Amino acid sequence: MDRTPVWFMRQAGRYLKEYRELRVKYSLLELCRNPELATEVTLQPLRRFDLDAAIIFADILLPLPGIGVDFEFAAGEGPKIHRPLRSPSQIASLAVGEPEDSLRFVLEAIGMVRRELPRQVALIGFAGAPFTLASYMIEGGYSRSFLRTKKMMYLHPNSWRVLMEILVEVTVRYLKAQIAAGAQAVQLFDSWVGALGADDYRQYAMPYSSMIFESLKDQSVPTIHFSTGTAGYLELLKEAGGTVQSVDWRIPIHLAWERVGTDTAIQGNLEPIALMAPPDVLERKVLDILKQVDGRPGHIFNLGHGFLPQTPVESVSAIVECVHEYSHS
Repeated sequence: MDRTPVWFMRQAGRYLKEYRELRVKYSLLELCRNPELATEVTLQPLRRFDLDAAIIFADILLPLPGIGVDFEFAAGEGPKIHRPLRSPSQIASLAVGEPEDSLRFVLEAIGMVRRELPRQVALIGFAGAPFTLASYMIEGGYSRSFLRTKKMMYLHPNSWRVLMEILVEVTVRYLKAQIAAGAQAVQLFDSWVGALGADDYRQYAMPYSSMIFESLKDQSVPTIHFSTGTAGYLELLKEAGGTVQSVDWRIPIHLAWERVGTDTAIQGNLEPIALMAPPDVLERKVLDILKQVDGRPGHIFNLGHGFLPQTPVESVSAIVECVHEYSHS
């Protein structure tokens, strides 16, 4: 490719009018679990913007019912776990299940999207990393302190290990099935792992992410390691695995790349709220990232996290045009 590729986390979703129109008729889970609808939502941003990749429309929590943990999306509140894991006995009752069967709708959507996409546009699959999934399962939803999650780690280390190993097995099988269905790259989302310090990350989360990346090495597709709030231990993220490291806006991208090594591709790292800035400020921020990268191969332009619902559509267009024009010149 003769230009810097660009795609965005949450590029399909609430900032698009056509998505909001669908949400009037269908719940989020209905959109995810219907392959035709998930295909439509995945393709919506590709019809508007000259993006270099699509990411399948799904949610990281979709594998949970298959292992015995049910959830719903409460209006205005995000995901709610029906029976959070608060005891070792609950963890002992979990089973790996059959992600290839329980998540067949995601795999069907991947196949449908791949058939619709132009050859030059990559299709990305994804899954949640064990720590982030475990935190939802234990906390019951979003948390600021991750108090219950950390107590489980510290007070019941054997149960924590059992839970994480189950999540590793489910995630590996799920991602391999996505690749077989047509995903040309996969991203592991560890959205909440920044709640851990370096030592706890090394002991309680890193080994399990490493198992996943190691298990995917025979798949011959790029693997993207996504995290936020982890600028203090990027070297450990690199050690955990992934052919691409995604970094957030809390560290300049050229410094992040020095720390993970230029032998690793890097993704990022515009702050999502920058899209609410005036056009000249937004352009300056985009160009600053590109100038820091200085044309080195292996950069994927993206946000440090996902789009917010208030994101102006015209800002998305401006970024795509700016990245392509600057990197092609």
